[in-house]
Amino acid sequence: MKNNQQKTKRVSPLRLIAGILLRIIAAVLIFVVALIGVLTIGEYRPADAEEIEVQAGAESPAAAQAELPAAGEPIRLVSWNIGYGALGDNADFFMDGGESVMTADKERVKENMDGIIANLQETDADIMLLQEVDIDSKRSRHVDETQLMRDAFPDYNNAFAYNYKVSYVPYPLPPIGKVESGLLFMTHYQLTESTRVSLPCPFNWPVRVANLKRCLLVNRIPVEGSDKQLVVIDLHLEAYDSGEGKIAQTKALLGVLEEERSKGNYVIAGGDFNQLFSNVDAGAYPVYEGRWQPGVIEAGDFGDGWSLLMDNQAPTCRSLDQPYAGADLSAFQYYMIDGFIVSDNVEVQSLTTQDQEFVDTDHNPVVMDVVLKE
Repeated sequence: MKNNQQKTKRVSPLRLIAGILLRIIAAVLIFVVALIGVLTIGEYRPADAEEIEVQAGAESPAAAQAELPAAGEPIRLVSWNIGYGALGDNADFFMDGGESVMTADKERVKENMDGIIANLQETDADIMLLQEVDIDSKRSRHVDETQLMRDAFPDYNNAFAYNYKVSYVPYPLPPIGKVESGLLFMTHYQLTESTRVSLPCPFNWPVRVANLKRCLLVNRIPVEGSDKQLVVIDLHLEAYDSGEGKIAQTKALLGVLEEERSKGNYVIAGGDFNQLFSNVDAGAYPVYEGRWQPGVIEAGDFGDGWSLLMDNQAPTCRSLDQPYAGADLSAFQYYMIDGFIVSDNVEVQSLTTQDQEFVDTDHNPVVMDVVLKE
């Protein structure tokens, strides 16, 4: 009699393992595609130019009723990349060759912000141009740094523009996560208008969706007894591109500068250029092999109507390939990338890079005293 009972098929261990791996790979691919899709749908897509709400300080007159600068009177400005309150002397960062992604706990973020605010209060500038100021980011433990600044300077009018707004940055491991960050401009002068001007983005999809959207924050301050304006531009140009982004963004900046100067306005641009000005001697801060390389802005491209200014008595930035505290400072990597560009109707009286020894952030503040020419 024939045996009709079917024999049980045996699956080889290798085929079983291969099947499990294929399922895992398929699940990962589905997750990645879904994540990119969600980030693409929710991508921050600012307009070419957007009017930014100007906020009056809690203890100041309305933004359009505060005091005015006048020709011949001294004006103090400070520009400072505050490293989102999390890049103090303890920090290294993976994008600079370090290892860390999360570089500070909440206590250290608040400690850094306290130090930054104390220095700014001591500097007592009329105008503050700040970069890398977080509102609600995982990397800065969701501390609202804009509110800390407004509370510390209640008599300053202010405006904030996003240049990094992503619901979830999925790299590296652990991932950066949510980022809401940007430029903060503060002044006790009248601030009648603030505009976010988008800069060219050098990144293509899908890298673009989780990356910065750089901008200029163009701020307008009336000048007493004149129909001219003091136009002050807060900026933070491209860092980790192949070079084309820096060049395109610098050209866009020059276009805005020349347009404002052609109107007869007094024009100042300041911030983190992520580039060295070609007319600045940075020989004391050589770039070592294998380290991040800043770009160069050719001063000659700006013509005789502009002064490009950096103070090389102290570095404006330090590398994050290793923590600063406890390092061999004789071979440390420093940079000159923060400064100001001013029109020829603005007289610069002094320019100083304050050496804060990078205790609270990876940049030093740059302070400039100017007078508007009659």
